[in-house]
Amino acid sequence: MQKIAITYGILSGTITILTLILGLVVSDGGSFLSSETFGYLTMLVALSMIFIGIKRYRDQELGGVIRFLPALATGLAIAVIAGVIYTVVWELYSMSTNYAFIDSYVNSAIEAKRAAGLTGERLALEIAALEEMRANYGKFYIRMPMTFLEIFPVGLIIALISAALLRNPKFLPARQIS
Repeated sequence: MQKIAITYGILSGTITILTLILGLVVSDGGSFLSSETFGYLTMLVALSMIFIGIKRYRDQELGGVIRFLPALATGLAIAVIAGVIYTVVWELYSMSTNYAFIDSYVNSAIEAKRAAGLTGERLALEIAALEEMRANYGKFYIRMPMTFLEIFPVGLIIALISAALLRNPKFLPARQIS
């Protein structure tokens, strides 16, 4: 299981972070490539490696049968490895850009609040919350777990669904070579 978890975790984490960084680099900061929707779609596609990893483990190492908890453990191991890779590479990217992402994010969020028509005390509260986020993002012990928690819940959901589906040996059974 360790080899499967490491292989598919590295694939998943690498696909996710490289696609997201490429999206940020080539976009103007306001396009779909830099949006949260794009980020989570990328994670969803890349974390499909969890399903593939569990299926491969079931079919090639366990003879086509796996119980729910071992399948879930395999999926979670892949998700954790992907999350660690995502977090470490994002931290390196952020350092290389002098943490410009958070400034861009907060500034565009403030502009979006203004464009949505927020004014007065409500706008001031929103700005204060965003400024607090900016200040907290400057602390690595908050930033790194926050970054990990961007990707891990997606992996957890995919691991749960994959384990539930793949515990049934009749679901996408291994092909028999005749």
